Amino acid sequence: MTRIIAGAARGARLDVPGAGTRPTSDRVRESLFGALESMDAISGARVLDLYAGSGALGLEAWSRGAERVDLVEISRPAANIVGRNAAVVAKAMGAAPVAKVHQSAVRAYLSRAQGPFDLVFTDPPYDLVDAAMTADLVALAPLLSADAVVVIERGKRATPPDLDASGLTMLREKAYGDTRVWWAERAHGGA
Repeated sequence: MTRIIAGAARGARLDVPGAGTRPTSDRVRESLFGALESMDAISGARVLDLYAGSGALGLEAWSRGAERVDLVEISRPAANIVGRNAAVVAKAMGAAPVAKVHQSAVRAYLSRAQGPFDLVFTDPPYDLVDAAMTADLVALAPLLSADAVVVIERGKRATPPDLDASGLTMLREKAYGDTRVWWAERAHGGA
């Protein structure tokens, strides 16, 4: 079972798509969000959740005080689940929905998106090739606010993302079991 860990919608249960997604574990999300809160990266943030799956990362950010959340998922069944999860979180918070689901390929969405985004989660399928990951980051860079934080989640054995190509710099990196997470920010001088 996936649930919202903390914030206004704490405990809200989220559905998870049956196939083709790999939800971030509660343990990883708890550690990740603890780090983001210590960086003051969530409150009032405009959040983008790429390869949303169940939407757990973006919706957790909303529960913890993000201003707006855009969730991007190419699979229609998964996007429908993300939409239902967003409604569950809105109801738990007693709030008007500020989470918008975009059923789209990530690069197509980024080509038409209106930034700036303050906090971005990108949790692609583990088999996404490095060149596609780099292309996503290059397309994302112009949409970032000056002090944006980008969280990249991949398999433990994945090649580190090519941050230089996208004008990002590494903040930190951490492995959790089979998952590796990189935190990045815009390079000084910005991309």
